[in-house]
Amino acid sequence: MRTPNAFSNLQFVDAVRPRSMPPVQQRRNKLSNQLWQQIQLAKSQIEHTHFVVKRRVTVKDIEGNRRSVERPKRIKPWWFMATDGSLCVSVFYGSKRIEIVPGKTSISVRNMTDLIQALEILKSETEAGSFDEAIEQASGALKLNFNKNS
Repeated sequence: MRTPNAFSNLQFVDAVRPRSMPPVQQRRNKLSNQLWQQIQLAKSQIEHTHFVVKRRVTVKDIEGNRRSVERPKRIKPWWFMATDGSLCVSVFYGSKRIEIVPGKTSISVRNMTDLIQALEILKSETEAGSFDEAIEQASGALKLNFNKNS
């Protein structure tokens, strides 16, 4: 039985769920998810554990039946050791490197802890929309690569 004040703590609104997300928000979410994976990968390396993301793929068995199975997704680290021995990180959208600031595609950090902090800053800036123009350029370049083969 419902009490009369059961809804008193709830705020009711007349809202409609959008049918689709704007492309710019989809790209932001994609990059934000990739940055989250890089953060988790870096944390797992510090803690000496394995970080695995599963993805669903469709495979055929011996009889030719299709079925969906989970497989680990390969995640490549975006950080590397530069020629001067410093640890650097680049941001990728697909296979394209994004310019973080005009003319610069990498960030130099001292150690893995600083790397995680830099990745978290990049993730929050992505979600705020700071990289929208760079993502748009990278997305356009990727689309051109697909159209070449047609």
